[in-house]
Amino acid sequence: MPSAPKWLFDTLEFLTPKLPLTEVVETVSLSESVKKICFKGDLKNVQCTVGSFIDFRINDTEARRYTVSHADTEKGLFEFVVYLNGKGCGSRLMADLKVGDQIVMYKPRTLCRYYDKTTQRFVIFGDETSLALACSFLPMLKKNKHQFMFIFELEEENKDVPKLLGLENCLIFPKNFLSNKQEWVGKLPVIDTPDWQEAKFVLTGNAKSAQLFRKIIRENTNGTVYLHGYWMAGKKGL
Repeated sequence: MPSAPKWLFDTLEFLTPKLPLTEVVETVSLSESVKKICFKGDLKNVQCTVGSFIDFRINDTEARRYTVSHADTEKGLFEFVVYLNGKGCGSRLMADLKVGDQIVMYKPRTLCRYYDKTTQRFVIFGDETSLALACSFLPMLKKNKHQFMFIFELEEENKDVPKLLGLENCLIFPKNFLSNKQEWVGKLPVIDTPDWQEAKFVLTGNAKSAQLFRKIIRENTNGTVYLHGYWMAGKKGL
C-alpha cells in the first residue's frame, strides 16, 4: 500500500505498535544507488525473522516498505540495505538519512513464511530491492546447512554489492537478462540438475522478471515457487 488517504494512514499509525525512538548510527554507501543504514533502539520483545519488514510513513499519504537485512535484538541494532533510484519519496528519505538522525518507526512485521527449515535447497532471485532479503536469509541458510544460490539482475554499478554484503554463491546478471535469455536460463544448474528439482524458489524484485523466472521454473522443475514482486515499471513505489 504505497499510497492511501491520510485518514487511513492516521488510523493505522494509531493502531500499529511502534518502536521507541531509534537513531541512525551508521550509513555505508555500497554504490551510488545502494546504501546500508544501521539503526539503534530498544528491540526488547521484538522478533525479526527472515523477511521481516518495517513500513515507513513518508508523508500524510505515502508509505514505503523496507526489509530488515540484519537485526541484533540484544544490542538493539538493526539495518536495512536500500536501493536509491532517486525517483520516489522513499528513495529520497533513505538517501537523506544520516548518522544522528532520530526516527520513530513501526515494529518489524512478517507476512510471509519465506524460510522453511525442512527445505533442503533454496534459490533466491531478485534485484537491488531484494538484497536486504538475501542478507536476512544468509545466516539461516548457513546455520542449518542448506544448499543455496542467489541470482540477481543488477545494474553494472551494483555488480560488486553482493560481495560487499558478504553474500555467497551468487550469480550476477545484467538488467533484463531473463527476458532476453530465457532458454539459456533454463539450462542453469539450479534448474537443469536433478538434485535441484525440488528446490524452493523465492522470487522478488522486478515483478516482470520474477514472473518470467517462475515460468521457466514451472516448465523445467517440480520446485516450489514463492513470488512477491516488489515493484513494476509504471507503478508508483520506491
